Amino acid sequence: MTGNSMNTITKLLRELGIACAEYQDRTLRDLPTERLECDETWSYVAAKAKNVPEEHAGEFGWGDVWTWVAVDQDSRLIVSWLVGSRDEWSAREFMGDIRSRCPNRLQITTDGHRPYIDAIERTFGANVDFAQLI
Repeated sequence: MTGNSMNTITKLLRELGIACAEYQDRTLRDLPTERLECDETWSYVAAKAKNVPEEHAGEFGWGDVWTWVAVDQDSRLIVSWLVGSRDEWSAREFMGDIRSRCPNRLQITTDGHRPYIDAIERTFGANVDFAQLI
C-alpha cells in the first residue's frame, strides 16, 4: 500500500510508539485532574489464551492482555494507560502511575474489578474518593 517494506513500516511504528510513550511520560505531569474513570479492556496477542502454543504458555506477550485506561472526566484526556495482565500487580502499577501524574485529591470511579480496591487504598490511602459502578 505504501510501496515500502513491511519491516521498514514496522520499525517506524515501533520507534513512533516509543517516542509517543516517552513524550507522554515526560509531559503529562502535575495534571489538574479531579475526576477519573478507570477501566480495563481485553485483547489478545498472537492467539487467544486457550490457543497459545504450549512453549509460550504463561509468557507475557502471548494470549490475553489487558489495556488499563484512566480518563479525565472533564477534559477526556487519557491520563494514564498500562498494558498488562488483569491482576493485582498491574492494578498497583497503574494506580502508582496515576498518582505520579495527578497531585490533587481525586475522585476515582471503576468497574467492580476487585484488584482496584487494594491498589487504590495502598496508593492513595485516605486521600481519594473512590466508587465502583457495577
